[in-house]
Amino acid sequence: MFSLLPLPSWLPGLPSLEWGSSLLDGLLQGLIGAFGVSVLNNLLKVYFFVGCANDPKRQMETERLQAQWALLETVHLVGLALFLTIVGPRVAALVVLEFSLRAVSMLLSLHKSSRGLETLQLYLLSQYALGCALGCGLSFLQEGAPHRTLSLLLSLGLAALIHSAARRLCHHVCRLYELHSSQHYCGVCLGLLAGAHRLPGLLGRALAMAFTVGNLAAVSLINQDFLSTSEAVRFWTPLTICYMLLVIYMQEEQRQQRLSMQSQVQTVLVRMGGLFVLLLTVGRWLDLLSLFVSLLGELWCLAGVRTLLDLCQIQDFPCQPAVSVPSQPPSSAPTKPQKTTFLLHCREDPGSVPGS
Repeated sequence: MFSLLPLPSWLPGLPSLEWGSSLLDGLLQGLIGAFGVSVLNNLLKVYFFVGCANDPKRQMETERLQAQWALLETVHLVGLALFLTIVGPRVAALVVLEFSLRAVSMLLSLHKSSRGLETLQLYLLSQYALGCALGCGLSFLQEGAPHRTLSLLLSLGLAALIHSAARRLCHHVCRLYELHSSQHYCGVCLGLLAGAHRLPGLLGRALAMAFTVGNLAAVSLINQDFLSTSEAVRFWTPLTICYMLLVIYMQEEQRQQRLSMQSQVQTVLVRMGGLFVLLLTVGRWLDLLSLFVSLLGELWCLAGVRTLLDLCQIQDFPCQPAVSVPSQPPSSAPTKPQKTTFLLHCREDPGSVPGS
């Protein structure tokens, strides 16, 4: 009689099922990376909105940030998850290494006068590389795990929870921050009024940790394809030369201080063109397809943060003090609470809370 008992023994060995499991794991990693990028985007939007809302001269920028649609954020999240799922691990590792080298070079060459502006711009430009770093880190940490898919599902649940909290914070701030901060009503808005200037430092430490793990994972993923040291040397030597030329180009762009969207798109094309030439010599045809996906992902991320990149062109945005002191009332008149406008300053005492 025909029995179904041997069915589980040969079903897992089917190549199609193994490919389907790999595709599911790749999709989960892409979603986790997209959630991480969305958390960064929402927190940066909160920081920019607080800085604009506290300055009466920037009412137009405040309205631009409030006018962004929630539906577009969802479309951006889904599209980014799709790009991070399709891109191959080798190209993702190359993107992580290239951005890390460029970021370190930029941070070392920054002057104190422009450090806040350039750092904020670097955070905005790191979004696609951050998604790739999270994907590489998950691939490295979950490699060979007996319950890889289950672990990725748990990681996805945690990432979705953090993303939901950051998105609710962003929507709350964009709708009610101006009212709550002026009336000293909401603890969240009062906390941002006093401590929003700490957000860039917090994000910088989180990004440093993510890219540290991502770089270690990227090097490991690339070296897995080499059977000998000579093969690794033939790959890393042109890669190092290509990256050094890209760093020199980026430093020249930084000296010219061109922060427009057109210049950023041109920079992305130059970077991807350099990697394309490199992969033509030491890569595979599948890597070239993944590189084209990476190009679309970079442009997709730039389109999602166009408003925030425009705000980075305001030279004094991160550190401009603007405190309006209320006039002293006559001694005979009863004292009434005055509305004071505070703008967060990078040298402001963190322990001082406005309105306390």
